[in-house]
Amino acid sequence: MPGAGDGGKAPARWLGTGLLGLFLLPVTLSLEVSVGKTTNIYAVNGTEILLPCTFSSCFGFEDLHFRWTYNSSDAFKILIEGTVKNEKSDPKVTLKDDDRITLVGSTKEKMNNISIVLRDLEFSDTGKYTCHVKNPKENNLQHHATIFLQVVDRLEEVDNTVTLIILAVVGGVIGLLILILLIKKLVIFILKKTREKKKECLVSSSGNDNTENGLPGSKAEEKPPSKV
Repeated sequence: MPGAGDGGKAPARWLGTGLLGLFLLPVTLSLEVSVGKTTNIYAVNGTEILLPCTFSSCFGFEDLHFRWTYNSSDAFKILIEGTVKNEKSDPKVTLKDDDRITLVGSTKEKMNNISIVLRDLEFSDTGKYTCHVKNPKENNLQHHATIFLQVVDRLEEVDNTVTLIILAVVGGVIGLLILILLIKKLVIFILKKTREKKKECLVSSSGNDNTENGLPGSKAEEKPPSKV
C-alpha cells in the first residue's frame, strides 16, 4: 500500500517530465535539412542533374555553413562548401572541387535553397550525395540529408499498360454501380407512381359502388310509382 510520502513524489515526477519536455522541445523544432521526397534519382550519361537541398530553422541562422559531399564504394570527397551570413544574404561559395558543379540555390525570400547542378555527367558520378548544414546560432547544431544518384546509359520507359487497364476496370465498375443505383431509383419511382394510381382507382371504384347501392352520399333510388 503506497505511503503518505508517495503523494509528494508524484508532483515531482510531473515537474521533472515537464522540464525534460521543455529541454527537448528546441531540439525537435530546430534545424532540418531535406533533399525532397525522392532520394533515389536517375540521370543519363552526358547530361546534367539538379541535386536539391533546402534547410529550415525555427530560430533563424547566422553564418550558416553548408557543404556537399560525394561518397561511393571507393571514393569520398567534398564537392562544394559555402556560408550564408543571414536570411537576407545569398549563399557564398568558399570551396569548389569540381568545375562541373554550380550552386543554384538562394536563401532570399525564405527559400533556404542550397541546391547544386552537376553537368556533363559520367558513369563514375554514381554514388551518394549528402547535403550538410551547420548552424552556429543553434550551438553549431548539424543536420544532413542524402540523395543517391545513378548515372545510366538511357532511361527506361515505364510501361503504364497494366496501370491503365486497372484504372479502366475500376472506372467501369464504378460507372456500372452508378448506373445500377440510377435504375434502382427509377424503378422505385415507377412502382410508387403505380401504387398511387392503383390507390386512386380503388377509391374511385369504391365511390361508384356506394352510389349504385344507395348508400349515404349516393343517388336516391328511383321508386316505382305507387298504385292508386
